[in-house]
Amino acid sequence: MNTKILITIAGNLVADPELTIGESGTPHAKLRVAVNQRIQNPDGTWRDGEPVFHNVSAFRMLAENAASSLKKGDPVMVSGELEFRAYDKDGERREARRIIADTIGPDLRFGTATYQRAARPVVESEAVVEATGPEATTATGWPVYNVSTKGPVVTSPFGGVLTNDMTM
Repeated sequence: MNTKILITIAGNLVADPELTIGESGTPHAKLRVAVNQRIQNPDGTWRDGEPVFHNVSAFRMLAENAASSLKKGDPVMVSGELEFRAYDKDGERREARRIIADTIGPDLRFGTATYQRAARPVVESEAVVEATGPEATTATGWPVYNVSTKGPVVTSPFGGVLTNDMTM
C-alpha cells in the first residue's frame, strides 16, 4: 500500500539549487531547505530553535525555474509529497527522506517578488494536427481545442474538420 504524505514547509535555502539532466533528458533540481522553529522564552522574547534540514527534489520545468530563480539564503515555501526510502551503506541499514516538490515559491512574508511567466518552447508541428477523432493531440501530447467553440477539434478520417454544430 502506497501512502502519500503531503507536506508544506517554509524555510531558507542552504545552498544554490543544483540542476542536473538525467539519462532520460529530464531536468532534476536538488534543493536543501532549513526550517527553524521559533520558540518564545518565558520573558516573552523569541529565539530560533534547532534547524531541521529537508532535501527537496524538483523535476522538469519546476526544476529549471527553481534553479534559475532561487539562490542560497532565499526564503522559500515548498509543497509536495514526502518520500521515505531505505538503503544499505557499509553494511548498515539507513533511512532517508526527501520532498518531491509540486510547487516551490518565494516566501513573501520577508520580501517582494516579481513573477515572470517562463516561455514555453513552441514545437513546429503543434500547428498541424495529423491525428483523427476526439483524441487528437499536438506533438507535445496536449489535446487540440477550438477556441471559438471551446471544444475539441475533431478531424474526419477522410480529411477536413468535423463540426459539432447542429443545423435544422
